[in-house]
Amino acid sequence: MERPINVLVVEDEPLLRMGIVDHLEDEGFVVLEAGNAHQAIALLERSPDLTVVFTDVDMPGGMGGIELANIVRQRWPHIKLAVTSGFRLVGNEELPHGSLFFPKPYDPPAIARALRKLVAKS
Repeated sequence: MERPINVLVVEDEPLLRMGIVDHLEDEGFVVLEAGNAHQAIALLERSPDLTVVFTDVDMPGGMGGIELANIVRQRWPHIKLAVTSGFRLVGNEELPHGSLFFPKPYDPPAIARALRKLVAKS
């Protein structure tokens, strides 16, 4: 039996977070969720089975998704990264190597497929 993919969704907009979390769970992913980067780091510190972080760029709390992605890459280099934004396009040079970027609005089935491919590369 295939091991489930454990995803941390970091999104400050509750309705967007709920939508992608519900879709990923329906697709068989195990999903944790955080409303900002600080909550995400706390979850990462106590969730060793996480495989992927899917984070928004612009969030409240003093730390955005790009900074979070860089911290994740430094502290948990095995975790795959996917970043999204509805306000700006993020270039590959701004993201840790191997990260994916999705502009909003995104297609939840496309996110699920991309996260599976990202994890399969490891």
